[in-house]
Amino acid sequence: MLVSRRGPTRTRRMRDTIGAYVGLTKTRIIEQLLVVTVPAMCLAQRGFPSVWLVVATLLGGALAAASAHALNCVVDADIDRIMKRTARRPLAKGEVPPLNALVFGLVLGVVATLFLGLTTNWLAASLALAAIAFYVLVYTLLLKRRTAQNIVWGGAAGCMPVVIGWAAVTGTVEWPALVMFAVIFFWTPPHFWALAMRYRDDYAKANIPMLPVVATPVQVSRRILAYTWVMVLTTLLLLPVTSWIYAGAAVAGGGYFIYQAHRLHRAVVTGADPAPMKLFHLSNGYLCGLFAAIAVDAIIGLPPLLG
Repeated sequence: MLVSRRGPTRTRRMRDTIGAYVGLTKTRIIEQLLVVTVPAMCLAQRGFPSVWLVVATLLGGALAAASAHALNCVVDADIDRIMKRTARRPLAKGEVPPLNALVFGLVLGVVATLFLGLTTNWLAASLALAAIAFYVLVYTLLLKRRTAQNIVWGGAAGCMPVVIGWAAVTGTVEWPALVMFAVIFFWTPPHFWALAMRYRDDYAKANIPMLPVVATPVQVSRRILAYTWVMVLTTLLLLPVTSWIYAGAAVAGGGYFIYQAHRLHRAVVTGADPAPMKLFHLSNGYLCGLFAAIAVDAIIGLPPLLG
């Protein structure tokens, strides 16, 4: 007796298609962006906001980030095919037609904006829309292929979740939100340049002027060190609205980050293996730990250290 394979094949194709569209959204990056949103909301609330507001903000923020990433994949499809690190992305592999990906990204952006506006407030929605536009138009189209400062200024889009989270709770943007924005802004170059050191040849092959491609290793490590120091000092600006819980995490975590940045710089200067991916992975853990401390501090509600 013959068994039809049409059903399983159709199911498999549908699953592959869904997986390809999900791949356009770069879900790992979205997770990292959302990790900082909830702590910002907790600090704005001076406690834990309503569960519904948190869920709505996270879902809207995820849709906005997915939109930006999908549109980024459309613009960067040509260089994604060249780089080993990105060659498996859906557009690079031809799994999604470019026009479909473009429509997908635009629809996600519209849905994200409307959803945030209707479930939180229109300030949060406007900030999310601005983040999408900045990431696609300023970073991807204007800066990425033209200047080594691409990730410095383009990284501002990745700082927006904390401001969006704050706005969702308060309907305003106050100075602690701007400090958290600045922390992520100064965190981004050490984080990304460490990765770019590892994949320097990949970026050079694609003719992308990431700093490790156009500068010497010593110049790169020196800038990583400088941004690390500024980032850690910026974290201390939150002390007037946080207690010793956050202060301890900021000082200990920041001190270790500075130590590792100095280690990388020293290795580069002496000609040893700098192992940049160690700093890259540390940067992820550092940011998560720092913002987790913000959330815990706000929820416990101890008196501010400098209050």
